[in-house]
Amino acid sequence: MAYLFLVGAIGAEVFGTSLLKATEGFTRPVPTTAMILAYVASFACLAQAVKGIEVGVAYAIWAGLGTALIVVIGATLLGESVSLPKVIGVLLVIAGVVILNLGGTHGTATNG
Repeated sequence: MAYLFLVGAIGAEVFGTSLLKATEGFTRPVPTTAMILAYVASFACLAQAVKGIEVGVAYAIWAGLGTALIVVIGATLLGESVSLPKVIGVLLVIAGVVILNLGGTHGTATNG
């Protein structure tokens, strides 16, 4: 269930970030309100996700996949440029997320 919340958090964050340009510097009330609500929903879902996923792993997945998706949305829907360094960077982000997940939750850190 935690990973479903994480997917929701990523989706809401990506939706909110996709609206940033439409807010025109927060001067347009409808996209601005939608963006704020999307970010609130994202953090609410992320808070639920970290009940079952380590915070560092959840945040890395949330930020990494969100970044990768925004690059894709920017290139396909917002007319932003695609360059080799941008593609390599996104691939490195995805590789980092995969490596974090392969590491599991067998850390040795303790609280206190």
